[in-house]
Amino acid sequence: MIPDYKQIYTDILEEKFPEKLRDAVIRLKLETLHSAYDILKFNQLIFGEAEYEVGLNNQKLRSYDRESILRILSYQKRNGLTNVQVSHHFKISRNTIAKWKSIFES
Repeated sequence: MIPDYKQIYTDILEEKFPEKLRDAVIRLKLETLHSAYDILKFNQLIFGEAEYEVGLNNQKLRSYDRESILRILSYQKRNGLTNVQVSHHFKISRNTIAKWKSIFES
């Protein structure tokens, strides 16, 4: 069962950031939350860059679907980035990026 990301984030915004719900860009993005990749980008839009410690703790709880992994690897290839650069951009372990590449690009 896929979580209802739109409802989850609508509830969060109503409770903590009601002023952001008036933003047309945020409302539009709420309609397109379907994968972990979408959630990563939406979190940056809503909450900004997380503090380093908070980001590390949150990273341990993330999971990625196939579509999100392929989009991240595509982003890397399209921009000619190293595993380290992609890992910093998405706050993912470089070892995870390497593992994904070995699984999905073989």
